Amino acid sequence: MSGGDEGRRGGIPRRVPPWLWAPAALGALVLTLPFVALLIRLDWTAVPAAITAPAALQALGLSLSTAAVATAVCVLLGVPLALVIARSSGALAAVLRTLTTLPLVLPPLVGGIALLSLLGRNGLLGGALAVLGIRIPFTTAAVVIAQVFVALPFLVISVEGALRAVGTGHEAVAASLGARPLTVFRRVTLPLAAPGLIAGAVLCFARAMGEFGATALFAGNAPGVTRTMPLAIYTAFNGAGVQEDTAIALSLLLILVAVAVLLLMRGWRADAVR
Repeated sequence: MSGGDEGRRGGIPRRVPPWLWAPAALGALVLTLPFVALLIRLDWTAVPAAITAPAALQALGLSLSTAAVATAVCVLLGVPLALVIARSSGALAAVLRTLTTLPLVLPPLVGGIALLSLLGRNGLLGGALAVLGIRIPFTTAAVVIAQVFVALPFLVISVEGALRAVGTGHEAVAASLGARPLTVFRRVTLPLAAPGLIAGAVLCFARAMGEFGATALFAGNAPGVTRTMPLAIYTAFNGAGVQEDTAIALSLLLILVAVAVLLLMRGWRADAVR
């Protein structure tokens, strides 16, 4: 088979059409130039002091811990939801998929208002919780809930795609051999969905780390309690006792954490392919 025939196999050309390079380059610039401008503007001599300051480390620690808890909650809730969507059809699957992806297209501030409407002092469930002595808004628990709300769709979409890709053949074979539903789920379904689950969990963690809008409205901005890294950056940028350079340095720290998370996911996927 000639190289030309091999290149055309499957109807997918290997070479990128020349006319696509210009808009592709423009798209890459739109994504990268803001970060280049941030790095140029950064006062590198002040970076070590800014990112090792007690307030910065406190915000980073809170972000890492709450994002880890939120990711665990997303896995516990998202895998069953993804399985239900993947194994359903028609109106039920369409409705569940729409509800799942809704937080992705809504402004985060709307999510914060919605969470307050549900769990706030005068919310749908907030009044009943207050009678029991439970207050959720403006606590660390509120940070986790806000992160779960905005990050859960990433995990559900990834796991659902993986489940639909592998189909139900292996599960049917296991069931025909006498495996119980729980055994099928644990020994067949989860291993087959592992690539989507791990990728979704990593994206979920990264999204939770960067959550700002819903957290600001629902959890507030209390140092050591609800002030995560994005809120610390916002506070610094607005000059609440620190300089604007500190906000840029904290932004760099958050970017480095996000890049590390994404590189970890890419390295794992490369190993999985090999």
